Amino acid sequence: MYLAGHKWDGIGEMKYVGFDNFTYLFTDPTFWSALVNNIALWIMGNAPQLICALIVAFLINMSIVRFKGFYRIAYFLPNITAMVAVVIIFQSLFGNQYGLINFLLEKIGLSRIEWFNTPFASRVVIAAMICWRYMGYNAIIYLSGLQRIPKDLYEAAELDGASTVQTFLRITLPMLKPIILFSVMMSTIGGFQIFTEPQVLAGTQSPYPGTDTVVLYMFREGFTFQNYGYAAAVSWVLFVIIGILSLINWKVFNKNDD
Repeated sequence: MYLAGHKWDGIGEMKYVGFDNFTYLFTDPTFWSALVNNIALWIMGNAPQLICALIVAFLINMSIVRFKGFYRIAYFLPNITAMVAVVIIFQSLFGNQYGLINFLLEKIGLSRIEWFNTPFASRVVIAAMICWRYMGYNAIIYLSGLQRIPKDLYEAAELDGASTVQTFLRITLPMLKPIILFSVMMSTIGGFQIFTEPQVLAGTQSPYPGTDTVVLYMFREGFTFQNYGYAAAVSWVLFVIIGILSLINWKVFNKNDD
């Protein structure tokens, strides 16, 4: 907070500027553009992977599924894969000219997509990386919660003639509520701290439209332009945004609790 109230290049003398850094921040269109991109990536990347992770965990936990250990390892592997390797793979998949996705689109009679030339398409690429990387991680967390649910509840539901969907909605979701809250809150925090994916994919200067994020913007201001006071102000605004969203998540998930 002390640094956010000053102008400093990291070497020279600090100059007190009060709230000027925050005033400029709220009038900077680049910040708002990065925030919009961040929100879009958060929605496109985290919402689908949380839903898919829950479904995958439920399917793995079913009694008819064998080799559960293999599925745990297979789904968790993307989370420990080097991010640079992941980006290289996705660049090959979504390349504008020679990407595998465009090749398949042309084979089925559709036109190729300029993945890195439009904001929405660029966000799709980053969101796909987020889904692929973190779905298994959240699936393992959900699976640990599923294994703590008493099997008697499922057996009673089966005797009562409940379908798989009814069992999932009436037993699994309510019992997993604390685990889901944890995953949603951690994904919210992580979603607004997205940095590695766009930074490795597009570079610090973010040449691809739609790939700039608040953390990338903060990094650029601090370590590229040596404007450390302003970067500190950005970090405080990001902290407040994450805090508000986490509080909203907490209130939504606990609104019916005593």
